[in-house]
Amino acid sequence: MAGRPGPSRRRAAGRALLPAVLLCLCCRAAPERIRYAIPEELGRGSLVGPLARDLGLSPAELPARKLRLSAEKQYFSVSGENGNLYVSERLDREQMCGESPSCAVSFEALVQNPLNVFHVDVAIHDVNDNAPAFSKAALHLDIAEFTSPGARFLLEIAEDADVGSNSQLTYQLSSNPSFSLAVKESPGGKTQPELVLERALDREKQSSFELVLTAVDGGDPARSGTVQVRVNVTDANDNPPVFSKSVYEARVRENLPPGSPVLRVRATDADAGSNARVSYSFGNVPDGVRALFSVDSESGEVRTAGPLDFEERSKYSFGLEARDGGGLTAHCEVQLEITDENDNAPEITVLSVSSPVPEDAPAGTVVAVVKVRDRDSGENGQVSCELSGEAPLSIVASSGGSYKVVTASALDREQAAEHRVTVVARDGGSPALSSRTALVLEVSDVNDNAPVFEEAAYSAYVAENNAAGAPVLRVRARDADAGANGRVSYWLAGGSAGAAPYVSVEARSGAVYAQRSFDYEQCREFAVAVRAQDGGAPARSSTATVRVFVLDRNDNAPRVLWPAAGAGAEAAAGAGPFEVVPRSAEAGYLVAKVVAVDADAGRNAWLSYELVQAPEPALFRVGLHSGEVRTARAVSERDAAKQRLVAVVKDHGQPALSATATLHVVLAESLQEALPELSERAADADAPAELQFYLVLALALLSALFLLSVALAVVARVRGAGPPAVLRCLGAQRFSVAGAAFPADFCEGTLPYSYNLCVAPGRAVAEGAWLPPPLPSLPAEELLGGEPCGKPSPSSSAGAGEPPADADAPQVGKPARSRSSPRAFPSRRPLFPGASRGGGAGAALGRVPARERRHARALRLPLNALSHRKVRVAP
Repeated sequence: MAGRPGPSRRRAAGRALLPAVLLCLCCRAAPERIRYAIPEELGRGSLVGPLARDLGLSPAELPARKLRLSAEKQYFSVSGENGNLYVSERLDREQMCGESPSCAVSFEALVQNPLNVFHVDVAIHDVNDNAPAFSKAALHLDIAEFTSPGARFLLEIAEDADVGSNSQLTYQLSSNPSFSLAVKESPGGKTQPELVLERALDREKQSSFELVLTAVDGGDPARSGTVQVRVNVTDANDNPPVFSKSVYEARVRENLPPGSPVLRVRATDADAGSNARVSYSFGNVPDGVRALFSVDSESGEVRTAGPLDFEERSKYSFGLEARDGGGLTAHCEVQLEITDENDNAPEITVLSVSSPVPEDAPAGTVVAVVKVRDRDSGENGQVSCELSGEAPLSIVASSGGSYKVVTASALDREQAAEHRVTVVARDGGSPALSSRTALVLEVSDVNDNAPVFEEAAYSAYVAENNAAGAPVLRVRARDADAGANGRVSYWLAGGSAGAAPYVSVEARSGAVYAQRSFDYEQCREFAVAVRAQDGGAPARSSTATVRVFVLDRNDNAPRVLWPAAGAGAEAAAGAGPFEVVPRSAEAGYLVAKVVAVDADAGRNAWLSYELVQAPEPALFRVGLHSGEVRTARAVSERDAAKQRLVAVVKDHGQPALSATATLHVVLAESLQEALPELSERAADADAPAELQFYLVLALALLSALFLLSVALAVVARVRGAGPPAVLRCLGAQRFSVAGAAFPADFCEGTLPYSYNLCVAPGRAVAEGAWLPPPLPSLPAEELLGGEPCGKPSPSSSAGAGEPPADADAPQVGKPARSRSSPRAFPSRRPLFPGASRGGGAGAALGRVPARERRHARALRLPLNALSHRKVRVAP
């Protein structure tokens, strides 16, 4: 091969460049294959073609599509700004493709988003950048002096590394009257120069000749090479050697070891002696041929000298020369064909891998592009590819020996975060050769999973009176996604009415905390909905129900309903309710019932009663669970008339809480007997105060009556009329028609017993008031009444149904029922012996002794109250 091109060669390349560039611009890309053609020896940075435009890409799309090239050797590069294809390395066609008539460089253009591959072929056109060259600087010929004119002598063929017309040679010989030049076509299609003897030689006149042989190629401009031809006139050697064949052909397997025989050439010489001795050698052959083959100079056997590789070169053609002892030569051509063997395994090149791939990528998405190449030919170069490994991937053949790895079905990162497959390429040789390469495909997460709670419903049990901020429970939801898509936050999403202020949830941990102290008596259970939401876009969520049950604690002491808490102090002062027990009562006589309730639940609300204080411990007992106070034995005359009983009510909580109830009992056969005992202390304590009160009251009343009388008299005199109608009240119904007032009882709710208490009217009646006419008498049974709660008694209805005739008479309404006033002691017999079923209240008052009246006045009881069966001493 010639050295670097001179100025003339560069001018020739410039002239050849213009049509080649025009050819590039006119080239259009077929689907997935782009073809360009350029001349060799273009400088670096020379434009090859608008690759991006031919692929249908605009300059604005280039950053996103990431256009790049994939090739074994980067002869070209693509611009990231405009997408044009440029030359990046020196292109020497002779070095790249040798003697091949066509030369092209193939590579792949890859684009991303989506991934695709395009095959690009760039044809390299030959430029006449190599001059013809001879292997020897001088050719030596020995011609006998007696050689007849017209004899022909073969000359060495010049070699031109170019191809096509640039390698077609013509020969010229320097002018000489004894010699001329002739050419003939060799079997290989080359021009063979021959030296022709024009006239007889005379060694004695001239023993040698100096000639110049010139070889000119067919390029534009043409290039040439020369060699010196030295002719030596010798003594008689009439016959040159003659080969048995002008062309020797053989087929040789590649990979033969060095020294293996290839073929044998044979030449004969008709002369005798030393002139008939023939030796063999290479003619004008490249150095590469001499490195691969050798010829035995004596036998003419051609052997291998180096390794033969079909993939590098499949044919060799070279000349051999036979020379006799007299210097005469003969030439023949050897043509060798190298046969292929399956000595190359397929080569796998991963052109591109799109990893990671989103898990929601549809089936058929290209995830990788690989190129498989087998340098062998025929069946040995036919390659099939397959995937090895369990993965939802498949491989699809593409053009130009490329394969696409695509998704065969939907991907699920939660089942497999990555897929490892092996691309196996196997040729069709025998035995078959294969190669493998591993592909690792990562699957990126998509928010396709909502958080899932470990339980659909949670239950928590919290004792009441807990501290605010105390942990209740922890909810946990798991999200199979990764990263932000799997990061779960918790929120309250609602719940039962009024439950929201009770608890809060920590957003990151899912811990549920109490917002305030719980009270079992106010709220025994509530439910809230907790939402778990991931951090994806759009976010996914799920909810779970948290039901909180409040456990009771013994934080409420029993509350005594009867006797009331203040009744004990009032009775001790002689003004509260009391129970009258006849002295004739036997053992088991029901004195009263202690009624208590507990706001707690369960064992904390189980109540037990115990008598802790009594003047006569053996006289009374209280039911452990019923609270009924009964006589433990018969009442005797020796027992004190006044008994103060203290009962304790305890619950069964831990620790137990209790309350006390004080009950006053009077041992007497009748109320008249009990009144002295009750009035002694009250009379002594209230006498000065009551006297002063009555004096002031009497003085006020007298003054008011005096002023009223004066006013009425003045009015009557002025009008000259009779007494005013307002004074008629003094002649008609001068008494109170108020009946007994009945406070509310505790028959409502869960209390098993009810007590009725009759009290005097709210207004005190003066001792000198007119006595009312006889009222309808009711039986004691009806007065003591088993009247149901909320129904008025007949006596109350009768007394309230007749309004007073006088407008100035005091008006008293129906007896009021109070929920806060417990019923007083029930009497078992009439208080006065004279009171009977048929007698009226006036008759009964007429039989009240004077002593009893004094006691009643001391206790501030109206006289008509003594006719009732139940009495409450008003303060």
